[in-house]
Amino acid sequence: MSSSATRAAGNEPAQPADPVAAGPATTDAAPPSKGTRKEFWLRAVLAAVAGVLLYLSFPPRPLWWLAPFALALLAGCLYGRRARAGFGIGFLAGLGFLVPLLVWTGEEVGPVPWLALATVEALFIGLTGLAVALVSRLPAWPLFAAAVWVAGEAVRARAPFGGFPWGKLAFGQADGVFAPLAALGGTPVLSFAVALCGFGLYEVLRIARRHPRRATAALAVLTVGAPVLAGLAARPLVSDAAEDGTVVAAVIQGNVPRLGLDFNSQRRQVLDNHALRTKQLAEEVKAGTARRPDFVVWPENSSDLDPYLEADAYEAIDSAVKAIGVPVAIGSVLVPESGPLRNTMILWDPVKGPTATYDKRKIQPFGERIPMRSVVRLFSADVDRVRRDFGPGKDPGVFDMTGSRVGMVTCFEAAFDDAVRSTVQAGAQVIAVPSNNATFGRSQMTYQQLAMDRIRAIEHSRTVLVPVTSGVSAVIRPDGRIVQQTEMFTADALVAEIPLRSSRTPATVVGPLPEYALLVAAAAGLGWVLTRRIRARSAA
Repeated sequence: MSSSATRAAGNEPAQPADPVAAGPATTDAAPPSKGTRKEFWLRAVLAAVAGVLLYLSFPPRPLWWLAPFALALLAGCLYGRRARAGFGIGFLAGLGFLVPLLVWTGEEVGPVPWLALATVEALFIGLTGLAVALVSRLPAWPLFAAAVWVAGEAVRARAPFGGFPWGKLAFGQADGVFAPLAALGGTPVLSFAVALCGFGLYEVLRIARRHPRRATAALAVLTVGAPVLAGLAARPLVSDAAEDGTVVAAVIQGNVPRLGLDFNSQRRQVLDNHALRTKQLAEEVKAGTARRPDFVVWPENSSDLDPYLEADAYEAIDSAVKAIGVPVAIGSVLVPESGPLRNTMILWDPVKGPTATYDKRKIQPFGERIPMRSVVRLFSADVDRVRRDFGPGKDPGVFDMTGSRVGMVTCFEAAFDDAVRSTVQAGAQVIAVPSNNATFGRSQMTYQQLAMDRIRAIEHSRTVLVPVTSGVSAVIRPDGRIVQQTEMFTADALVAEIPLRSSRTPATVVGPLPEYALLVAAAAGLGWVLTRRIRARSAA
């Protein structure tokens, strides 16, 4: 086979200018030399380091700018590699990223579920690394590689068991220069910009080393400067101006009696805590030390007693709502006679009582429902703490609260593009993300979720209210700024005047189309690689 055919087939050795490479790539037939083994271990270590750097770019650390450098380092490990090597490098990077990022999942159930989840998710990043290695042989490869990265995130957000979008590049960029791109095309466009900047940075360094006078400046503008400039250009899309007036909203954090999984054993105490803090707010309003809210939002699981079945729970909620005198959204668990449980937000009127409900649509696997229960039980006895699975709702929930249309996005749902977008498309002027993070103690989980909520505020240009049982509760302006927040594991109430907005950002209007376009681009790149290989073999 000619050398040109070999290159077309995608089997050429790594270029000496590759700063990571210490020598030529090995073939599958020949035993690895000592130099090749050193190169392998160097790449393995650097891939894991790239994953750790990517983890460090996520909240609660304000180091968003580390993400492009982490991806540039990963690109150096992947560039010109074969598919199998690309998978291994991507998997190691995934472990370096997700093992520390998801440590909170083992807060109360031990390391087995945590490490199992991190490993499964890292396999998807391994497949992404495989695809990036393949498209790295194409012209303008950073564009295809960035599209491939978004494709990998899209798959993770949908499979298995409904998906787990945690760790999207977009969710680490709430403080970054790229953040306004969320309003342009949602989290896929934001992730694409970060990935393109990182992969482009590596390509600029690679070409500058080999050809310092050839097109380096132009390439830098296209692959590194373009995402940054696009983020700056998208800033006018981000606004917190009131379009439909303003209202005063209150967020209640009642706190829980104890940390961990067993907080549910004192469900009545959790309910009483939230009722008490609401009544205290009512007293503060009467005393003139707090503004009277137009509506109030309680967290998810603020009443795990079904008020339709438990008369004392109904009375506790009703007395608190009557005391504050305005509509309150209550997070409850409904227990039908048959079928799955319902994680439900209830709109409670001070005169009419419960009037409308919203059932959570994205049910957390292995938390609210247990797939393959008999198999999972072999690894963790805690699986039987979930005795009865929750079932998903079907429709978006938008409550009319004193003339304000408040959209409900319950906890885990904030990670899913379609759950938030459909709520805004249903007419929400404000987004509420009632959550319950007590199970995860004082871990970084609550700050990672808060960063997601900030991205959603920017994406749809809506105020986001975040009531959490144990914290951190917050009020987030439509431009992503946190203007009020609580401490963890303290009873508190936040009262803030917020803007009502009804206009739609481009991201809200176009919906999933940018993600679909990037999926097509990723498929086109991989198809190009396949076509080149077929032609090379035919020529041979």
